[in-house]
Amino acid sequence: MSHKKIVNLPSKRIDFKPLTKLELHDTTVDRVSLIAKEFTDGFNFLRHYPKSVTIFGGNHWKEEDLVYIKARSLGARIVNDLKYAVFTGGGPGIMEAANRGAYEAGGDSLGLTIELSHHQIQNSYLTKNLDFYYFFSRKVCLGFSAEAFVFFPGGYGTFDEFFEILTLVQTKKIEYVPIILVGSDFWNPLDEFIKKEMLTRGSIEPEDLQLYKITDDENEIIETIRNAPVRIGIKFTHKNLESSGIKIE
Repeated sequence: MSHKKIVNLPSKRIDFKPLTKLELHDTTVDRVSLIAKEFTDGFNFLRHYPKSVTIFGGNHWKEEDLVYIKARSLGARIVNDLKYAVFTGGGPGIMEAANRGAYEAGGDSLGLTIELSHHQIQNSYLTKNLDFYYFFSRKVCLGFSAEAFVFFPGGYGTFDEFFEILTLVQTKKIEYVPIILVGSDFWNPLDEFIKKEMLTRGSIEPEDLQLYKITDDENEIIETIRNAPVRIGIKFTHKNLESSGIKIE
């Protein structure tokens, strides 16, 4: 059992030393084993929640901020109107707001949390969580089987998650799933950049613009999720997974 302090506000000055390439090489076997365990535990955790929505967003928003209020309200409506679980990264800001709304509505408020050197980042509104050491395995599980992905304003991490899921849908590595961007004042400039710089240069196709939706209308978000098909996650069979060292219970 971990005895690390649980905190709700990550610091940019995180007290740990990054590993060198040599250190990574020397610990490869142990790390591959840990990675396989994280995927195994993650997939087994997710399978208990067949209908869910994953919500992303920045960690610095406070409860008096409009985006926090909107994420909290949406988390509650996902539980009340749809009876779906709400997944986040389990941290503060938008993650806390969405978990808080789901928790206060009496639903499944879930976090895939991250373990850092001397503490774990975790908000106070989780009914259950699974802790990860690696960001990448956590990110895969956050994007594994949700019926919709909702992105509120955020930083590099939020953009990383947005473009990765967008790419997976674009390349049909996963089936189509609604990607909803909440906060038009934040997302519209990005939309304009995509159209001006990517579309006009031919790096994306016109139909790729339909892979995400920008809206601030909570009713529209709920109906979009309601009308989305229930996913079964990445199309691996148990045999495929187990051949990679991942055992699904």
